[in-house]
Amino acid sequence: MTGLTADSDVWIRRFHPPAAGEPERTPLVCFPHAGGSAASFHGLSGLLAPAGIEVLAVQYPGRLDRRSEAPMEDVREIAAAVVAALSPWADRRPAYFGHSMGAAVAFEAARLSEPRMLFASGRRAPSTHRAEAFHLLDDDALIAETVRLSGVSAELLADPETRDLVLPPLRADYRAIETYRPEPDAVVRVPVEAILGDRDPRVTEEEARAWQAHTTGEFGCTVVPGGGHFYLTDRTDELVALITGRLAAGAAVPARGTAGAEPVSVAVARGRRS
Repeated sequence: MTGLTADSDVWIRRFHPPAAGEPERTPLVCFPHAGGSAASFHGLSGLLAPAGIEVLAVQYPGRLDRRSEAPMEDVREIAAAVVAALSPWADRRPAYFGHSMGAAVAFEAARLSEPRMLFASGRRAPSTHRAEAFHLLDDDALIAETVRLSGVSAELLADPETRDLVLPPLRADYRAIETYRPEPDAVVRVPVEAILGDRDPRVTEEEARAWQAHTTGEFGCTVVPGGGHFYLTDRTDELVALITGRLAAGAAVPARGTAGAEPVSVAVARGRRS
């Protein structure tokens, strides 16, 4: 693709772009979890490329190659910056995939743009709320919470230099998502697919299904049996099947009660907001 802007180079990582002469792929913008980086979607990018889908992974400031920048602490501001950086792909109407905090950022980005579909993974709906303040914990407690969710290994964070790199963006991300207060009736006009593991301590199935109230389009909820908060690291094949299936169908989903091809071992319900 030509016409990349400076903001695009800063915010977007392309791991498997099509080679010269190859057809363009359907863009899938992937928004990382709190403390995460674009690199967390490298493996997914490689698996989706043969299916004609190109992952555009978002790199938040304050980490890895953007570690010299201050982390951002406002979900809406992050979303606005990402939408601006996606201008080279706007005419191709990318789909959005956000995991955990990234689902909230993707939702706000979808309110500012109009993606072909929103995948909201591992995150309760904007209208639901839990009183959480992990960003106020001391360093050891915040690290322990992150390890509990399997977001990063305890061995890695035992290294003081690594902790010093990880903690500032991690705390800023937690502050951003824990102080995020969307309008309870905020909606997007695109199909929404909520995805969660049935062992996720951060979101219940009821909280995930509440995403239906936030779209005027089609809605689906996929529950991954045996999956935790980071189900997507060990159930990648099922996630790839789900994403490719939805996008191949033009982001349309069957009506409730209609049989359709689903990933193996994944329980799914479909519906449309009335």
